[in-house]
Amino acid sequence: MLPISSVTSFENKTLRLCRDRFVIWAALILLPLLGSLPPRNLRAQFLQNALSQNSFVADAVARSGPAVVTLETQRTVRSSSSAGLPPGLVFDPYFRRFFGLQVMPAPRRRIERTQGSGVIFASEGLVLTNAHVVEKTERLLIGLSDGRKVQGKVVGQDSLTDLAVIRLDGTGPWPIAPLGDSDQLRVGDWAIAVGNPFGLENTVTLGIVSNLNRNVSQLGISGKRLDLIQTDAAINPGNSGGPLLNSRGEVIGINTLVRSGPGAGLGFAIPINRARIIAKQLVERGRASHPIVGIGLSPVPSKQPGLNSLPGGQVTYVVPDGPAALGGLRVGDVIVAVGREPMVTPGDVVEAINLHGVGTPLSFGVRRGNRRFELLITPVEMSSMRRR
Repeated sequence: MLPISSVTSFENKTLRLCRDRFVIWAALILLPLLGSLPPRNLRAQFLQNALSQNSFVADAVARSGPAVVTLETQRTVRSSSSAGLPPGLVFDPYFRRFFGLQVMPAPRRRIERTQGSGVIFASEGLVLTNAHVVEKTERLLIGLSDGRKVQGKVVGQDSLTDLAVIRLDGTGPWPIAPLGDSDQLRVGDWAIAVGNPFGLENTVTLGIVSNLNRNVSQLGISGKRLDLIQTDAAINPGNSGGPLLNSRGEVIGINTLVRSGPGAGLGFAIPINRARIIAKQLVERGRASHPIVGIGLSPVPSKQPGLNSLPGGQVTYVVPDGPAALGGLRVGDVIVAVGREPMVTPGDVVEAINLHGVGTPLSFGVRRGNRRFELLITPVEMSSMRRR
């Protein structure tokens, strides 16, 4: 048996031999790889070139930016010189006689000029913008990105969706922005807002899609029929009517409003798939169609507190003698399918009715208590319900 000191010396020699052989093997393997690497100056040049390339934002704006236009509107505003008194009081003959007003106050007229944005979406010179931008306008001048200025005419506008279509005077050629698919959007996708905020032309801001299907009622706005894209891309006065782009430069929305005050910095856009349908109706008929069945909807509460709502839309109100009431829907019913397609949210129910149109029966899958059945209901035009 060898002494302990001899064993230790033998182990140390063995370890050194293994280490030396490992170093030689590693060198043989890595030397060809190291030789294939570019010199330090070439690597630095490659990195510099990569950093100096145009960003995806520049490429996206180059694709759709030329189709973004400035809208200059002019309208006459009339106001009475009644010193702030209610019109009914000023025009009352007893009031005028008491204060010695022999002549009725003449209304004052002034010219109001505003600016907005729009985007050309068709080769025949059709521009998509907001209805509130062109509302009651008497003169419309459109400025293109190449410096041209042409007259425009409002083809149609729809206050419920805040959309309008304008036709440019002339034969073009006109730059066109490609339209994307807003149904494919995800929260967190890039969002690029292009427009003319505060009269500053061709302004670009970048953000992300913060949320989808944001109903305007959540923003305290009534009288509109919109589910909006929420974004943190800066949308300021003058951006209204301009496009919201995705990273490929496709139009995914029409910018419509920005929240000011508490919660400032939230921008909203009309999804382009919805805008595309309304624009087609405005061009073909001069007005938009809004099918309804006469119900109010809310999310379906879960059976256990704290859990997410269940699929479908719960009926909270039924218009008397409306299509839904005549078709058998009741308050408390849950609509789980429309046209045999499953519904996830109340917004899905509204969208399915919109896509179906008016005048033909539509199948509604309904859950009432433990029962599941179908009802046939024929949507009608919203304007006809208002006359009832």
